[in-house]
Amino acid sequence: MKTLATALLFAASAAAQAGPWAQCGGQGHTGATTCVSGHYCSVINAWYSQCLPGTAPGGPPPPPPTTPVPPPPPVTTASPPTTTPPTAPPPPVAPGTCPALPSGLGPANANLPNPFVFQNGAAVTTKADWACRQREISAQIQTYELGTLPGKPQSVTGSYSGNRLTINVSDQGRSISFAVTINKPSGTNVPAIIAYGAASIPVPAGVATITYNNDEVAQQQGGSSRGRGKFYDLYGSSHSAGALTAWAWGVARILDALEATPAVGINAARVGVTGCSRNGKGAMVAGALEPRIALTLPQESGAGGSACWRIADWQKQNGQNVQTASQIVGENVWLGTAFNTYTSNVRALPFDHHMLAGLVAPRALYVMENSDMEWLGWTATYGCMGAARKQWEALGALDNFGYSQVGGNSHCSFPAAKQGSELTAFINKFLLQSGGGTTSIFRTEKNHGSFNLNTWASWSVPTLTKQWEALGALDNFGYSQVGGNSHCSFPAAKQGSELTAFINKFLLQSGGGTTSIFRTEKNHGSFNLNTWASWSVPTLT
Repeated sequence: MKTLATALLFAASAAAQAGPWAQCGGQGHTGATTCVSGHYCSVINAWYSQCLPGTAPGGPPPPPPTTPVPPPPPVTTASPPTTTPPTAPPPPVAPGTCPALPSGLGPANANLPNPFVFQNGAAVTTKADWACRQREISAQIQTYELGTLPGKPQSVTGSYSGNRLTINVSDQGRSISFAVTINKPSGTNVPAIIAYGAASIPVPAGVATITYNNDEVAQQQGGSSRGRGKFYDLYGSSHSAGALTAWAWGVARILDALEATPAVGINAARVGVTGCSRNGKGAMVAGALEPRIALTLPQESGAGGSACWRIADWQKQNGQNVQTASQIVGENVWLGTAFNTYTSNVRALPFDHHMLAGLVAPRALYVMENSDMEWLGWTATYGCMGAARKQWEALGALDNFGYSQVGGNSHCSFPAAKQGSELTAFINKFLLQSGGGTTSIFRTEKNHGSFNLNTWASWSVPTLTKQWEALGALDNFGYSQVGGNSHCSFPAAKQGSELTAFINKFLLQSGGGTTSIFRTEKNHGSFNLNTWASWSVPTLT
């Protein structure tokens, strides 16, 4: 019987070019280094390169779609005008890769852009695609609206005394510190809610409240505030980030400090974020940009938060007194200055705020809005979050999404009789992990007249899948996590037969051995995969 080494050599030298999904490079690789037509050699790491379908990133890009002339804005009709879609055929997305980030805006769109299509025209069909699409959307929103979110600084530490957690941050030779106040029950492993400014929602006794003075991190006292605050002391007053992005950066640093300071007793994996009005805008952006937030709770955030720019413009054109993109940039410094270019032509943007909210998906989002306040854009939030909800639907995670628009309360005065049980259900499920109550919510007390969400968001909702299982191909998937070996030293006694089975089946085509593998020698404690990936798996036919 051939040894494993002989089998590898035979398989690699059988053809001058490596076939689809075959190895094409890496340290110690002696086989083919070019791929068959229609594939390219993708460097996965220093030890392994693989032939993937498509064209190598940086190669000839697909022709850009023709930009249609945008139609005139709607004035008195309840439905927006349609926009001619790109005519270029959608190129495939190679499994395991993300398309290159687009460098331009793409075609103008008077309707709400489709979150399930990459800007290059490729469709989002799997959860892996969705992760790539979220990366693309986040980059575009930061580039054209919010300003850039810096990565984790070189040093973040925390010191806890009394009920104050001081966060110390150093990066590129500069240092700042800011503090949050923590009101928590006794014990450890306590969930928490970060409240911008102060909590305007009831926080149950079993959940800590972390009061975050976001104004200290980035000021918001009108146009003269731009570039002022601890964030800008660290990164410079000309940094592109608007206040909303700077505040989200501060939330990330709070989480860093909680993770680094176990004496606080907060479980950093079960932290929510909330705020109302302008701080509600901040809470929405924090949930979108910081993936560690378990529950996002924006309250009455309106424009810049849960409202879509396009629908707000439509409301304004129909005589309603609503905050729009053109107004908001003159009021305060919440957004980056790049957004100023598009405030009178938001249809040029490749996104709207249904896609900002979609950056949270499939994590939990509960949006609280006020149906009595015209300025908040009652239809702009209703339509926007209706479109956003489709992203949770595609992920099989509707139980993680709530939108509740009620009236009878003043601005930022929580209507406990109407939304109290809904909020409790979200906190119980996603922070206290005690279950109970309904968390798939989409309701309004407002009559939105002839507004038709399906006209604004006419795109269909795909079912995004766990790839191998949905395709009936579990025999083509293996995951093996073992120990007792040094890094990159192959543990033949534990994984040798598994590797041989895969090579025999897919290269030598001789069969033998099991190739449907999912095993670990590690005890992962309380981690529950079905909580993180609660969606069902369809059978694709």
